[in-house]
Amino acid sequence: MSKSFGGNILFLDRDDINTDEIIPAKYLTEVDKQALAPHLFEDLALEGFNPEADIRDKTAVVTRANFGCGSSREHAPWALEVNHIHLVIASGFSRIFRQNMFNCGMLAVQLAPETIDQIFETFSGRDTTVDVDMENAALTFASGSLQESIPFELAGFDRALIDAGGWVEYADARY
Repeated sequence: MSKSFGGNILFLDRDDINTDEIIPAKYLTEVDKQALAPHLFEDLALEGFNPEADIRDKTAVVTRANFGCGSSREHAPWALEVNHIHLVIASGFSRIFRQNMFNCGMLAVQLAPETIDQIFETFSGRDTTVDVDMENAALTFASGSLQESIPFELAGFDRALIDAGGWVEYADARY
């Protein structure tokens, strides 16, 4: 029951995007994940960013360091998930946010800051897609005639969580 990864990229060119900017705290009383969907990134402080227009049709995020810092709540990955964003690529993640992504069967790929710089320099501001080759642990970015493949690392247990569809499904199959 794994999710699909890749697709159209939302570039968020900022460090320290916190969980309150991913999903504002005022929505944490929602009991249905789907209720979070229209509020993804609505409080994100990023010049020129319009969540309604910019998120539409995006299924992956490329961003900078310390993504998901702040609260340890699972609502932040859930808000991404219900918007069909199952992949976040960054130069760093908050430890708990990163684990919550894998617990939800989603993919958090950490790349070196220089690699993230290169991706932004080459592809930001363009209609860009990313394809994920889980077998070979590689990301392929494409925009028009531009194309670049970048390897990534994925720990065995993180892969197992993704393959299962998340922690609950992983535990159900084993315990």
